[in-house]
Amino acid sequence: MASREAAKHMKSNEHGGAIINMASTRALMSEPDTEAYAASKGAIVALTHALAVSLGKDQIRVNCISPGWIETGDVQKLKKEDHEQHPSGRVGVPSDISRACLYLSDPSNTFVTGTNLVIDGGMTRKMIYED
Repeated sequence: MASREAAKHMKSNEHGGAIINMASTRALMSEPDTEAYAASKGAIVALTHALAVSLGKDQIRVNCISPGWIETGDVQKLKKEDHEQHPSGRVGVPSDISRACLYLSDPSNTFVTGTNLVIDGGMTRKMIYED
């Protein structure tokens, strides 16, 4: 388990450290026939808060990021509707996630631990009804 190995190294650092796990918004919502994927992402979220409680005494912060749709290819090739369905008005890009990693790993953010940061352009907060 990568988090446990990282924690061993951080325990020797007097300032602790930060572990950032990656889950998915599928830990919070599902499509048909995605049970195993949803369960595995939910397990990462649970592992995150459990480790945060266990490692807090060592000044090790453990947080999680649950990305939604993050386009790693050519964003310009997406349809207008792809972007418009997001309350933010666009599909995510990798830099949206990297900025969150910088925030969570910043040593001055010592009060942020055990959280699951959902970065999905607002999609998990939007009610969707089929016509």
